[in-house]
Amino acid sequence: MLPLDPTADIGRRAWVPCPGCQDHRGCGTCLDGRTCNDHWRYLLSNEGSVLHLQCPNCTHLWAWQSGFGADGRNAEGRNAGGRNADGRDAEGRHAD
Repeated sequence: MLPLDPTADIGRRAWVPCPGCQDHRGCGTCLDGRTCNDHWRYLLSNEGSVLHLQCPNCTHLWAWQSGFGADGRNAEGRNAGGRNADGRDAEGRHAD
């Protein structure tokens, strides 16, 4: 069994199933998609939308694609206001 990563901090957690021990199975809270007090993972770091995690129960380490962009853009490359990075909307117009 691996030791816990030295950067593991209980203040940085994620609620993602562990592919190593699958300890969330049979947990009603986890099955409901809520944050469980028992089945969380250490969030060690991230690279954009890829999270680097460690399970505190079995110490398994893995990377998980969250699907959330680090820069707040959606799949079309627009920010929450519908503008591209250069401030143009979908028709190429600049914001007033």
